[in-house]
Amino acid sequence: MGKPLFFQPMADLPKQVRYNAERLCGEASMPIDFRNLNTLWASILVETLARLGLKVAVVCPGSRSAPLAIAFAQHPDIEAIPVLDERSASFFALGLARRSHTPVALVCSSGTAGANFYSAVIEAHESQVPLLVLTADRPPELRDCNAGQTIDQQKLFGDYVRWYHELAVPMADQTMLAYVRQMAVHAWARSHSPNAGAVHLNCPFRDPLAPVPQPEVTQLRQGFSEAHFFAGLAPSQAFEVGMGSRPISCSTLPWVERGIIIAGPAQPEDAEAYCKAIAHLSKTLGYPVLAEGLSPLRNYAALNPYLIAAYDWILRDSVQREMLVPEVVIRIGETPTSKELRSWLQQTQPLQWVIDAGDRNLDPLHLRTTHLDHSVEEVAQAIAPSATPAPGNYLSNWLSAEVHAQASINHIFSPMQEWIEGKVAWMLSRSLPFKTPLFIANSMPIRDVEWFWQPNQLQVQPYFNRGANGIDGTLSTALGVVHGDRSGVLLTGDLALLHDTNGLLIGSKLRGHLTIVLINNNGGGIFETLAIAQFEPPFEDFFATPQRIEFAKLCAVYGVEYIPIQSWKQLEQCVSHLPTSGIRLLEVRCDRKANAQWLRQTLGQKAPEGQAKG
Repeated sequence: MGKPLFFQPMADLPKQVRYNAERLCGEASMPIDFRNLNTLWASILVETLARLGLKVAVVCPGSRSAPLAIAFAQHPDIEAIPVLDERSASFFALGLARRSHTPVALVCSSGTAGANFYSAVIEAHESQVPLLVLTADRPPELRDCNAGQTIDQQKLFGDYVRWYHELAVPMADQTMLAYVRQMAVHAWARSHSPNAGAVHLNCPFRDPLAPVPQPEVTQLRQGFSEAHFFAGLAPSQAFEVGMGSRPISCSTLPWVERGIIIAGPAQPEDAEAYCKAIAHLSKTLGYPVLAEGLSPLRNYAALNPYLIAAYDWILRDSVQREMLVPEVVIRIGETPTSKELRSWLQQTQPLQWVIDAGDRNLDPLHLRTTHLDHSVEEVAQAIAPSATPAPGNYLSNWLSAEVHAQASINHIFSPMQEWIEGKVAWMLSRSLPFKTPLFIANSMPIRDVEWFWQPNQLQVQPYFNRGANGIDGTLSTALGVVHGDRSGVLLTGDLALLHDTNGLLIGSKLRGHLTIVLINNNGGGIFETLAIAQFEPPFEDFFATPQRIEFAKLCAVYGVEYIPIQSWKQLEQCVSHLPTSGIRLLEVRCDRKANAQWLRQTLGQKAPEGQAKG
């Protein structure tokens, strides 16, 4: 029998357990740290955020940020995760916030540390993910005078943040303590309302940065009422989608026979409710739903009898392309990845209604568009259910085309033995465990999923960074998505993985498991589909950029399990049963030139100009 709880060394206990034990022993201090001015200031900031609902902080090492790091590390209700590399840390935080749909704090020291957050801040802005970015800074008297590790951090992220504020230098004044509390309240609110994104608080600190006692501050503990000071603070309910500005009625949406619903990339908090709402619209209107591979719809296929997954394949047939021209398009969220679909819409110029609760312009094709500023769940709720109408000729044509297209795709891939990249996406859609989180890297993996991901009942939720469509931070974001006792999969190419190998350092802090399905074609496969591939030189060295890395050795350096995939059967077995902890890499070797040739022959693949890296 083990020792009783309180006979174990306190330092060996988890933070929350240790804090509760100290409270029972009468040894726990209140969350507000009165050791010195900086610890007091930082602990009020952190305690305010905790009371509002903050659960996770990703903290990078540094001296100037010590007060913030201490406050987050000591707080019993916040999981503080130390990450060495600021760029990896920022994308890891992005993944955590993307999965939870609540803000995650991101902390760094002064100088260029914060600049490494820039790419993730841009992605958070473009894809509306809530982040609280806290950059420590030198006080004003140490700026512009050659003090070390000092740059101009004012509005460092420009217009890519929802709100920016530089906090005052800490002061031991009751009014100023209330000020820092309210700035934290406002930052929390702006991170998710009216639209989610990053907010930036620049936090200057004077010495001492370590928690050395300052008697004049310690004395402030007397007379401080925590209950009074934090009265009224509670977890925000603002994450619930609010009603849009315009009322909805049955007449809001068009009712014609030749109508389609297009469901773009989506990472909803409640995937099943989202899919049911779209299914309700589809069945009520009698419209087919063209479901992007990055939408959860394909993974809840039984909910919607009018689901169309192979629309890119269908629209490559000139006869069907002409026969299926719609009068009306109802688009849910962003435009799908498919260039074939985009060009078809641009050519046919249908009337378009875009359903999205935000205020973004989501019409890159500049169609005749009406924006309904509501969530699809709200729209579906406002439209009374009715008996599903019998499919008209237009809908029947779409459903027939889908059956034939899926049969063709399965006929191609089922017997295939050669290593074609698209079969990896096809196999994952048939083999992943139920409800697996799947992060999909940009460039070719995104397109393989769009082209070949089959409808299924696996309830897989796709995750992705399609705000800015970059390859940076791919691995770190995926680790953030699975952190918290989950097992997930990352589908990626070699360049996207190599661009973020420092993310593997997060493995020692990971609670959960990530299987990396690596398609290693020794370079940028998407560039093989562009016109520039015909020009050699400089194509191979300056566009394909092969790195010739031995991933077995890379995995050994980081302590990652490495499995070379030798057969499709082996890959199927590996992805259908996922471990519960650690990181595992499955390497699938492919020939990018052979793959590009196969795409041209099979799809009549045209170059996705202007989208090479994403």
